[in-house]
Amino acid sequence: MIVRFVLWNLADSMTTIEELRRYLRDESVDAWEEVDGLRFKAWISDPATDRWGAIYFWESAEAAEQEVPSRARELIGKDPDVIEVFDLEATIEGRFQDENLSRLGLAFE
Repeated sequence: MIVRFVLWNLADSMTTIEELRRYLRDESVDAWEEVDGLRFKAWISDPATDRWGAIYFWESAEAAEQEVPSRARELIGKDPDVIEVFDLEATIEGRFQDENLSRLGLAFE
């Protein structure tokens, strides 16, 4: 399994965290649910430092290289400042109540 991490600094971008949250809610999350080979994706933000990014868990390196349904680069106006790719060493699922991980986060509040 492959893990990809991407991060943008939005300080000199064409958008804001709030606008990107709307994009998630209105368009992006639904599109990503249909991507073959994607096991998990989490979008992340830090308003204090004006950063936005995502963490992806892919079934294979081939899946991680496919064209994906994202307009983030277009909305932000530049490529990510950080793109890192890792091999996944291990996973666990912690103890939790009856809630799954789909559609959690500030974009859905």
